[in-house]
Amino acid sequence: MFTGIVTDIGEILAVRPRGEGLHRLKIACSYERASIVEGASIACSGVCMTVVGIGEENGRTWFAVDAAAETLRITTVGRWRHGTRINLERALKVGDELGGHIVAGHVDGLAALIEREDRSEMARMVWRAPQELARFIAPKGSVALDGVSLTVNEVEGDTFSVLIIPHTLKVTTLGDPAVGDTINLEVDLMARYAARLLESST
Repeated sequence: MFTGIVTDIGEILAVRPRGEGLHRLKIACSYERASIVEGASIACSGVCMTVVGIGEENGRTWFAVDAAAETLRITTVGRWRHGTRINLERALKVGDELGGHIVAGHVDGLAALIEREDRSEMARMVWRAPQELARFIAPKGSVALDGVSLTVNEVEGDTFSVLIIPHTLKVTTLGDPAVGDTINLEVDLMARYAARLLESST
């Protein structure tokens, strides 16, 4: 589990196909090498991935993960190339501060940026969610965009808006998207369970 509070921006060093729709990605980060172990979970732009290798290169720590066909199909991972910047978050530990909201690291689909307004101290962004996910997004509710926990401001049909504060623009990749770009979307886990309970009671 994660909280949607990004702790590092990683950089893709290499992407290598490994057959059967599997890709191995090598990702540079600023985490200490000794703090990462094989089998650990790291959210990579919102996608929970398992560490399968660790090392150092040119004074930087790197870790490797494998992305299967389903991940490549429903997330942005299939578009990542050498130099792509991604948000990173280590898995939540018991006793850690829950600064954002409960994030599973299981991307539900892609959100498309349809409007962006850069203000003096923040950015207002309007996103379009896939139709089947729109019902899980509510004003003042939570979403994770590329792994970043955000509060929803307004909702209209399948679109929703968020305000990105200066700190978030600085320490995540959310300042990068332009109108027309798509990024990873995870809807609020509690909203999904609530909807399921309502369906079961009817």
